Amino acid sequence: MAAGAAAGAWVLVLSLWGAVVGDQNITARIGKPLVLNCKGAPKKPPQQLEWKLNTGRTEAWKVLSPQGGPWDSVARVLPNGSLLLPAVGIQDEGTFRCRAMSRKGKETKSNYRVRVYQIPGKPKIVDPASELMAGVPDKVGICVSKGGYPAGTLSWHLDGKTLIPDGKEPAPLEEVLLMVEPEGGAVAPGGTVTLTCEAPAQPPPQIHWIKDGMPLPLTPSSVLLLPEVGPEDQGTYSCVATHPSHGPQESHAVSVSIIETGEEGLTAGSVEGPELGTLALALGILGGLGTAALLIGVIMWQRRQRRGEERKDPENQEEEEEERTELNQPEEPEAAESSAGGP
Repeated sequence: MAAGAAAGAWVLVLSLWGAVVGDQNITARIGKPLVLNCKGAPKKPPQQLEWKLNTGRTEAWKVLSPQGGPWDSVARVLPNGSLLLPAVGIQDEGTFRCRAMSRKGKETKSNYRVRVYQIPGKPKIVDPASELMAGVPDKVGICVSKGGYPAGTLSWHLDGKTLIPDGKEPAPLEEVLLMVEPEGGAVAPGGTVTLTCEAPAQPPPQIHWIKDGMPLPLTPSSVLLLPEVGPEDQGTYSCVATHPSHGPQESHAVSVSIIETGEEGLTAGSVEGPELGTLALALGILGGLGTAALLIGVIMWQRRQRRGEERKDPENQEEEEEERTELNQPEEPEAAESSAGGP
């Protein structure tokens, strides 16, 4: 077989994962300018704002202010408060934060996670074999694609079918499973969410992540850790397993959400809305019944007291009559003696 015919029978496919992601996750092309908006900042000077960045160019957090400084060639604050990076590089990957104070005294914070990418050059086969012999293993050539960042995925195809390194027929790829911890993906602000993608296959496939339908520009990994979860992390996540012999296969989607203060109270056992109204009504009825029972008890007690006094009155009368009888007894004998001593 001629080398040209052999090279023509082989097709190389290169996959590059990286695109602009919504919310606070940003991807920028290397060498191009990038502008990050400072939310809440007045459109015109004077402005009270501060940019902080932690990237490959800094050992710790670097603070930038509207007054400018020696970092103007790398990043500088524009008159409207936005941050300009004239030419993004690999060292600019990291976290950017802005804290702005409005003219009414309201503070607003912005948080960006920046990743960069570079489109690779057109792939080509170098050192192609001059000829191939049937039944004899030989090297067709070397596939090369330069300039891509992050590294893309290379795969070989023969007559439209994907080949794997050992040349064997590919086994069916099992279902890609996505698990989330904590269960349900709901976490308090500042908590941690762990997403784990399971795709059993040999050789192991590359795992990429998707948020709200857009690829995340992250290094392939079967685990996605979301520390200190904030509003920008909320959304729907899924993972894609890319196997050389099967192509990409996506998992089911899971949701990541933040439990607000009101929801935490509900989780802890408090009640809200209609349940609170029902509870208040029940407590009101119970309170009314208790008050009525207390009043009835007082009335019954008073009646018993009155009946006791009424029962005591006849006894007092009898005692008075007995006292009178005892007082009158000595008078009767004297009267008898007087009548006996008379003529």
